[in-house]
Amino acid sequence: MASGWRHFSDLSERHFLEEYQRLRRGSITRRQFLRATGLALMCTLIPGLARRPASATGDTKQSVRLGTWPNYHDPEVLKAFTEATGLDVEIEVFGSNEEMLSRLRSGRARWDLFIPTNYTISTYRDLDLIEELDGNRLPNLDMEMENTRFTRPGIIDGRVYAIPRNWGTTGMAFNGDIVSTTPTTWKDFFDLAATEASGRTIVHDYQLTTIGNALVSLGYSFNSVDETELAEAEKLLLALKPHLLAVDSDYQAAMRAGDAWLSMCWSNDAAQLVRDVPAMRYQIGADGGEVWTDFYAIPKSAPNKRAAYALLDFLLAPAIASRELANSGAGATDGRVLRLLSEELVKSRISYPDEAALTPLEFGAAVTLTNPLRQEIMARFRAA
Repeated sequence: MASGWRHFSDLSERHFLEEYQRLRRGSITRRQFLRATGLALMCTLIPGLARRPASATGDTKQSVRLGTWPNYHDPEVLKAFTEATGLDVEIEVFGSNEEMLSRLRSGRARWDLFIPTNYTISTYRDLDLIEELDGNRLPNLDMEMENTRFTRPGIIDGRVYAIPRNWGTTGMAFNGDIVSTTPTTWKDFFDLAATEASGRTIVHDYQLTTIGNALVSLGYSFNSVDETELAEAEKLLLALKPHLLAVDSDYQAAMRAGDAWLSMCWSNDAAQLVRDVPAMRYQIGADGGEVWTDFYAIPKSAPNKRAAYALLDFLLAPAIASRELANSGAGATDGRVLRLLSEELVKSRISYPDEAALTPLEFGAAVTLTNPLRQEIMARFRAA
């Protein structure tokens, strides 16, 4: 790996937040804040990030646009980035990688930075939709501290196109005070959804996981594109549809309110739900399912690539990344970040399941992203 990819930040989360609060109180200037936190280097390497002089309309800020997932970011971290750089962060939330790909291919996406999942990156590279990243513009990145289990999809032909943000699993969240039977397999999930949890179940608005978990419940691979197997999965899903509360990838509100008792769930959402609602439980399918890694990438069409690098480098700082992951509950891929997380979080079997639980799981396969039959089945399921 080129030397430009090896850098280290010793900024602690506590020190960063102390300096940020001083800045907000007016005890220090923005320049003093940048020096104290080490972020001045970022602004030196990536020029043009200082606040612009007030215009005739009074507008003093630029912006950076981020395409991301529900419940993924700590608002205080994004506010701190704005204070440090003068760049507002505008967020657009998505519920599936198919939706992200569609927006980028159509030219309608206006993100500077976005967060795709591992199995999509080769497609983005092949379609010339993402940038090869310049490590010299990312002082906070140290690729040698990244867990190689998670880095591979972002490195293609020796070139880095995406950097891991975090990892997790896709499992089942349920209200243990209401659901009397603990689901341990995806077959259990679909059985419960049609019986005890009928009318109170949510599945993702996302073909990879909804079709994938239906396939697993039938004894097939999560990534299958076999026509016969997919036909069985479609039959199962269409029979389930009348029993569902919703098809929605943003399900936390319904679970918290008690409207939903059972949902397909990403582990970061599960960590938040279990943390805040004592009745909540999370289970990885013993029969299989998904393990995933989400990455940072910069679209070729990004309107403000300077801003993209600024936000990316900021989010890669170990203190910032640890704050983000402590808030979201997703797993760390960077060893520096892992050391900064609390012992309680690192020992959580939701965020960091043991190898026995991970063994049956599969990473998503690139073929599933653009497979027309899986797309058609999901469209029919939504419309049913």
